[in-house]
Amino acid sequence: MSTDWCKMTDEQQKLLINFETRVRQLMLLCESLRNDKAELKKALEAKDNDLKIAKADIRDLTISYDNLKLAKMVSYGEKDVKSARQRLSKLVREIDKCIALVNE
Repeated sequence: MSTDWCKMTDEQQKLLINFETRVRQLMLLCESLRNDKAELKKALEAKDNDLKIAKADIRDLTISYDNLKLAKMVSYGEKDVKSARQRLSKLVREIDKCIALVNE
């Protein structure tokens, strides 16, 4: 039996080496992309956390603003007493709802 069919020509060996080199390059690129993905995931988590904090700040500022508006309404005098009472009643109802939710 002849073993000539198993021997690679110089051209075939060059092609094989070139193929192996490209596979290694692809593997390195894949690893680099994995690292980039991990970094981007960390950055996204940090931004999500920042967004949650910003939303909480907005909520707190909105509440403070509403309280300031209410204080200003109360300070106007007799003509705005009815409006202030309605606003206070609304706030009391909202507080009662919150208390009810907490007690559940």
